[in-house]
Amino acid sequence: MGGKMKKIIRGLVLMAAVLYMTGCQTQSTVETVEDEVVKIPIILTVNPSTGIRNDEELVNAFNREYEGVYQVEVEWTMETEGEYRNNLKRLNATDELPAVIMELRTLPAFYQLMIEDGRIEDLSSYLEADEEWKNMIEPAVLECCREADGSIYLVPISSEAFSCAGIFWNEELFAKAEIEKFPETWEEFWECCDKLQARGITPLALYTEGGGWAAMLLATAEMADTQAGAEFMEQQYPKSYDNDCVYHMAETLQKMFRYTKKDAVYSDFDEAYNNFIMGNAAMLPGGCWMIDQITEDTECQIRFAPFPGNKLVSSPEISGWAVVSSYDEEVKAGAIEFLKFRSIKNAESIESLFAQSQTEGSRLINDYVQAYGNEPQIVPDYQVKWNSVLQEKTLKEALPLFAQNKISPGSFIEMLNESVEEFKREQ
Repeated sequence: MGGKMKKIIRGLVLMAAVLYMTGCQTQSTVETVEDEVVKIPIILTVNPSTGIRNDEELVNAFNREYEGVYQVEVEWTMETEGEYRNNLKRLNATDELPAVIMELRTLPAFYQLMIEDGRIEDLSSYLEADEEWKNMIEPAVLECCREADGSIYLVPISSEAFSCAGIFWNEELFAKAEIEKFPETWEEFWECCDKLQARGITPLALYTEGGGWAAMLLATAEMADTQAGAEFMEQQYPKSYDNDCVYHMAETLQKMFRYTKKDAVYSDFDEAYNNFIMGNAAMLPGGCWMIDQITEDTECQIRFAPFPGNKLVSSPEISGWAVVSSYDEEVKAGAIEFLKFRSIKNAESIESLFAQSQTEGSRLINDYVQAYGNEPQIVPDYQVKWNSVLQEKTLKEALPLFAQNKISPGSFIEMLNESVEEFKREQ
């Protein structure tokens, strides 16, 4: 496609040159050619911790492939995931959304509002008409994005392989505490925390801002260790959190904050990440995308493991990208082509990832591939399953208090249940 299109563009430029030689207005002709390039606006984030522009390589590759036809124009913003999501709401209210947006599933109420208002495109017909594209996406993953009426508004990461979260751990700090391997059971995990703490090493890098995602990953992974807990994690918008498995999750949350640094309360991911990378904490729950954020000078110390009980947390639909429906048909066509291009590159990256693990890949990559390939139990991410009030308001208020033992597990669960009623009222 890229080479063919480039030939067409070169032909047009040559035609313009001929017309110039015959006395035509060269400038206007060239401007017409340039005007044919369809601009696709998008907002992408810059990682505040590393300065890395997320998906920059993807954008550059697309613009090279579709030179003269489509051009993705990026507004780079240095903000956290939570800030980006809040910004989406503001841009929607002012009708300034870019053509491509992402992370909608982490805002359940806003996501449903966008669907009801017709603000994002139903992509199901495009996927059905393009078998090649549809086959790039795992059927189970695609179904996670399908609404009850069959509509699909999000194109997800093409595989679970790039959406799994487990635990990053510092091998050198483990060695100082005479721990030879990462714990395989939850009992061993808490014993590991005790050993690290006894040697003056902070076991966990955690935070409470943004819903305390890392802490919630750990707590929900342990909750899913029982059948009742696993079944609860499959529920969409639970009507009540008043049950034994959630109570146990609450106790786990409170317990893990005894193994973290004091600055975890009211801090964000950046603080926790820095504590971990600087060797001030031994473990940090996180996803495979963090592998690229591990610096070369610390990579030799860092390992990856599934949560105890051979569990990974994964919800590929969280990273689904949508097309805003208010743009003209040319822009939407370009945006959809960009989403397909992303699926292609994801498929290539997955193949490359697993190939690296067999050859020259780093130990960290090998760890991840082994964890994913060892038939782990995949636990859904709570951010996809639980209501938006709980995620955006309740946890922000309750988690810092809970981490400091200022409220009891019972009070914490009561606040979770109150979020259900508030969410109902919002609907």
